[in-house]
Amino acid sequence: MNLPKFSLSALVLVLGLTTSGVVAHAQTMPQASSTPVAVAVARTAETYSSAVATEWMSLALLLTQQTPGFSPPVASRALAYLSLALYESTVPGMPGYASLAGQLNELSSLPLTQPDEPLHWPTVANASMAMMTRMMYSNATPENKGRIDQLERSLPLKYGQDFDPNTYTPEVINRSESFGKLMAMAIMTWARTDGGHEAWGPLRRNRANYVPPSGAGRWAATAPAFAKPLLPYWGENRPFVLKSVQDCPAPPPPEYSEEPSSAFYKSAQEVYRISQAATQEQRQFALYWADDPGKTPTPAGHWAFIANDLLTTRKANLADAAVTHARLNIAMADAFTAGWATKYALNVLRPVTYVQGSFDSNWVPSLMTTPPFPEYPSGHSVQSSAAAGVLNQIFGANTTFTDNTHNDRGWGPRTFPSFNAAANEAALSRLYAGIHFRFGVEGGQVQGRCVAAKALALKFKTN
Repeated sequence: MNLPKFSLSALVLVLGLTTSGVVAHAQTMPQASSTPVAVAVARTAETYSSAVATEWMSLALLLTQQTPGFSPPVASRALAYLSLALYESTVPGMPGYASLAGQLNELSSLPLTQPDEPLHWPTVANASMAMMTRMMYSNATPENKGRIDQLERSLPLKYGQDFDPNTYTPEVINRSESFGKLMAMAIMTWARTDGGHEAWGPLRRNRANYVPPSGAGRWAATAPAFAKPLLPYWGENRPFVLKSVQDCPAPPPPEYSEEPSSAFYKSAQEVYRISQAATQEQRQFALYWADDPGKTPTPAGHWAFIANDLLTTRKANLADAAVTHARLNIAMADAFTAGWATKYALNVLRPVTYVQGSFDSNWVPSLMTTPPFPEYPSGHSVQSSAAAGVLNQIFGANTTFTDNTHNDRGWGPRTFPSFNAAANEAALSRLYAGIHFRFGVEGGQVQGRCVAAKALALKFKTN
């Protein structure tokens, strides 16, 4: 996809900004002194704090939780595009780093800055994230749309150290906002062609045309709700990094069998046995990692929260935050695409269907309702393993961290000795919940580690 390369001097006209609009916005920002100063606008992104990035990501997680239709795959996609907009908006101010245009599928070029037109990177990031958030969560409630507007206005006032009026002029503000908005528009133009645009909306190619295959061992709608399948075509979406979802296949599941001596039968017995005698710890793990849409920011949001928290507590700079979120959220989005492709290609039945047909016709998992899509592989396992692989690379494989994601729900804080330990617990939580076989958990982990490796192969640095 070839996107035009604009001179920044033309951006105001491209975006339709008026002089009055620029003045009105400038009135909400710290005012520059009328005394002539030596304006230092050529600072790099790493000289600013991560506050703009982490504040916007925090709001995105709230919107993910509260906006209708943001199921786990849809949420992962939104977070990935937001993170990419953040990164591409600030990478011109990050010496030694490169755009991902030309590396991500069908993204061949993006708007460029001009060397003689310096930008203020927190302003660029603020404008880009504001526009991208509005477009990604266009069906947000009026109250939450107001939160987007308020955050965009308040950041320059809240973080004066990054928006010091003595380091920029109104011309630089205008140019920086224009570039941030143009970058968001370019990323969104590309996003609309991936197959997942507005998957929450009434026109989505989701349920109406899909008829699941029938036969022994095949997935069927599950008790008690017998809901229609969720996003059966999601695996056909264009990935970010994977050239094809087949680049990271999950290993084949055991051959379906109802023989008591078979691996499949024994796997179902294990799920049933654990459901009948789960320890208190196992039950807590299942509920902690449930990350239900509508109640939480979903599984991808859980890991994005962890990363955002680490960036904040470690006082990361803007460049580090942009790289971290782009690496992490792109990997998780591809993990959901690959996992969903495998789910609907294999259509493996859920434990509740097998157990009701073999052991106990009245059994249903006691901790949570089985979600409406095929079993293999476990989406939590694919996505969590991909997330852990990326965070290992960024923060270190033996990093001890505290997870505060669910503090407001009474489930935290919880401290983990490593990202792998957290990812393993998240994966096994689905077995403890009674909604996945162990082979679905382990197969998902294999697929997720592959996705992480592919995402980590992206060349963020130029050397």
